[in-house]
Amino acid sequence: MEKSRKQSRYRRIFEQLPTLMAKSMDPDARMATLAALLHHKMEYFFWTGFYLLNSGELIVRVYQGPLACMVLNPHQGACWAAIDTRKTIIVPDVHLFPGHIACDSRSKSEIVVPVTNSENEIIGVLDVDSRSENSFDETDGQWLEKMVALIYH
Repeated sequence: MEKSRKQSRYRRIFEQLPTLMAKSMDPDARMATLAALLHHKMEYFFWTGFYLLNSGELIVRVYQGPLACMVLNPHQGACWAAIDTRKTIIVPDVHLFPGHIACDSRSKSEIVVPVTNSENEIIGVLDVDSRSENSFDETDGQWLEKMVALIYH
């Protein structure tokens, strides 16, 4: 998607979120709403969802798209890299990412954004896959970080 079009789309989604998020303070409801909204508004999002930490495991929670891996191998792949570094990870080609976990062979690129709770502790990630290489850039990272920050605030 062309950069100015992408910016405009994210801006419109972000403007909708305060009204949607105000309907519930429940983080699961907010994650479900965000995953559904993004998945259906961003045509290059193939899989959109959250993996949350539970007793040291990274376990799938709410998502949109094809069947997901239920538990991700510890400290492998982009999701764990985002948790371990506390940074958004943009993967232009998942097949070149060390330790990539292939939940669906149709995924070609990925972005992973850490999710923090109100105490600024990492509790999981927003993971988005695309069926095309090089789908994600800094624009996606900046907007997705802003949207994820609304879940607990």
